[in-house]
Amino acid sequence: MRKAIQALAVAALIAALLAIIPYAPAQAQGGKQATTFVTVLGPNYTPPPAVSKDDISVYESKQKKEITSWVPAQGDKAALQLAILIDDGTRTELGLQLKDIASFITNQPKSEAVGVFYASNGTFQSASQFSNDHEAVAKALRLPLGNFAAYSSVYLSTMDLIKRWPSAPGSRREILLISDGIDRFRGDPFSPDIQSTYEAAQKSGVMIHTLYASGVGRYSRNIFRVNYGQSNLAEITDKTGGESFFQGLETPIAFAPFLQQLDMILKNQYWLSWGTAPTTKAKGELRPFRIKTELKNVEISAPDRVFVSGSGAK
Repeated sequence: MRKAIQALAVAALIAALLAIIPYAPAQAQGGKQATTFVTVLGPNYTPPPAVSKDDISVYESKQKKEITSWVPAQGDKAALQLAILIDDGTRTELGLQLKDIASFITNQPKSEAVGVFYASNGTFQSASQFSNDHEAVAKALRLPLGNFAAYSSVYLSTMDLIKRWPSAPGSRREILLISDGIDRFRGDPFSPDIQSTYEAAQKSGVMIHTLYASGVGRYSRNIFRVNYGQSNLAEITDKTGGESFFQGLETPIAFAPFLQQLDMILKNQYWLSWGTAPTTKAKGELRPFRIKTELKNVEISAPDRVFVSGSGAK
């Protein structure tokens, strides 16, 4: 009888302690928070319905994670740096589309800083640094060189841009890469720079969109090389959560329709955070995740991995 009374007393004490100790999820006890931004659209690049935190789920492997933040990239969360990176190996006929690009730049909201860069010889040249003066940025556009001097890997140039991107806390960072996607330096279809590029973007939280434009030289006349190039561009966008724009195997007659779709993407993005376990790797790691929703007519585009910093990460 005495043991039964003691057991009841212990149980009552434990219940009392649990009642006064606030609940703390596992990630709050030595865990970390993963953060990225995603695109939410309706069918055919239309505005989506309202999407709340309760409408989505985040998984790492088969484990459902607790979403800690779901905030539209609007208002004081709308900051964006958009780099327009043009391959200097693109044909000079791109001049016909420069007006569309300039119009797209000048119509961006003031919360967005735009920069124009040219990929050449494995690095990049700045025509205009990131600026909110969109008129000045648009005037910095020029024709691509369209010659063999630009023959290198556009992916090395993209990685160089990401590496030297100025710090912008709280700002989305996105690239519009205009290129044929052919790797003239490493060769296709198994260029190691494809994976290196999307991993560099994932680690830096950069989303890459691509717009196909024909390049110069005999590679651009080889249908197999052209297909490889488009596949390269599509892989990078899939891995980073961006969008690829193509119109057959040639430079589109007009860029405006595709840039309107990109504009819809930029205006319908959300900041997303969830609790995740700390990494055991000192330099951090790229951790796979996926997002699901039961809402109809809603498509969410996101990178397939997010960077989780380690104890030794700078």
